[in-house]
Amino acid sequence: MFKTNRIFAIFIMILMHIMTCSCVQDDDFKVPYDLGIEENKGLEALLASDAIEVSMAELKLKYANNYRKPVLIETDIYIKGYVSSSDKEGNFFKEIFLQNVPENPTAGIKVILNQVETYNQYNFGREIYIKLKGLYIGEERVGNGVITIGGETATDQYGTTVKRMTENQRTRQLFRSQNTLELQPLQLNFSEVNANHLGLYVQFNHVEFADNLEGKRYFDPVQDFDTLREMQTCTNDIGYSKFPLETSSFATFKDILLPLGNGTIKGVIVKTFDGSTIVLALNDLSDVNMDDNRCIPLGIEDFDIIFKEDFDLAVDDTDLNFDGWTNFAQAGKVKWKERSSDGNGYAEFNPVGSGNASNIGWLITPGITRDSDSHTYLNFKAAQNEVRSASNTLEVLISTDFDGSNVLSATWQPLDASLPSQTTPSNEFVDSGLIDLSSYKGILYIAFKVKGNGRTTSLSGAYLIDDIYIFEKE
Repeated sequence: MFKTNRIFAIFIMILMHIMTCSCVQDDDFKVPYDLGIEENKGLEALLASDAIEVSMAELKLKYANNYRKPVLIETDIYIKGYVSSSDKEGNFFKEIFLQNVPENPTAGIKVILNQVETYNQYNFGREIYIKLKGLYIGEERVGNGVITIGGETATDQYGTTVKRMTENQRTRQLFRSQNTLELQPLQLNFSEVNANHLGLYVQFNHVEFADNLEGKRYFDPVQDFDTLREMQTCTNDIGYSKFPLETSSFATFKDILLPLGNGTIKGVIVKTFDGSTIVLALNDLSDVNMDDNRCIPLGIEDFDIIFKEDFDLAVDDTDLNFDGWTNFAQAGKVKWKERSSDGNGYAEFNPVGSGNASNIGWLITPGITRDSDSHTYLNFKAAQNEVRSASNTLEVLISTDFDGSNVLSATWQPLDASLPSQTTPSNEFVDSGLIDLSSYKGILYIAFKVKGNGRTTSLSGAYLIDDIYIFEKE
């Protein structure tokens, strides 16, 4: 009897040991999704404090308004965001990207930290709070245009940059909430992408890889670090619209063959290492679905160009007076100027130094007659130069009742175009995308309207317009 009881007792002890081990292993497995006591306390203390939540856009402006030099945050402020990137497959390294909301985001930001496999804690869709006091906002590489939160700065012959947070800073200032939300990718066309989308989780539809990439893999083995592969789509009717996909040499899927079909792709909008190119980076291959038939685009020869202005006849630094154009100063004395640089002409509105507190300038095309049921598109390029304030704006408008002289008595409707932002590098032209004018009939006038301040440098900046086209196809 004693022997039986002893054997039974040993069995119970073994069973309990197995169960205990199982529990420990299970708890370890759940660590990425459960918050520790200290992290909970840190978040609770932050939210109970007098710290003020600021938007990502407000935070990024601190850097832009400091003449793009890193800014030490010295006040009790914090931001909240949702993780849009994942390094689970090795395509991101010691960085996470956050966007401001789970659906229809309008701002993103990069966070650099001295930690690998961040997906174990900062998983995709996780709600994150960052206590900003003592951290820096700037660029990780001078001039790359990717505004970043870091823990310290370093200066070399190229300028001052932000560096990764230490482990102590990360644990004291980055807090997860209990919430992991499903991010709805922002639906974009290639032509719509600009610097405002950096850090956002997006989706492109009707996409395929370029014709010359058949049999190629995501990563080119002759490269050392990153490979760009060209994607294309013909959703905009005229030719292919193109956009690059970037894959790291450390990505687990680097040796997979590129798909041959057409479909959707999701990822994070980032920049190449040198900051020269905006690209898409994948979180993993489940975000690539290209099983449909490839598309066949229309050529430019299938469309009629019914209006074109490239400003190549511009006389530098003169008020713009091209035939049929209206150049109107609504407020202040500044008008649009003709500009020419390195053989390229363009139009510019620049209120800097005018002395006027308010400058509003209109540049209006000649009338373009459109009475058919054809497909009609507007396309142009725009750039900014030292625009530092949200009150310094460029608008694109259309009117069908403008009489050619009375600008303010006409009805003007805004057009949805991709335009340069404060974070777009100065003088870098942004493609507007194809703007559908098919719903407008009669005599169309397109206006470019700029508001600026001629007294305060931080409220003034220039806008540039070039290569205006209107295409039409029956």
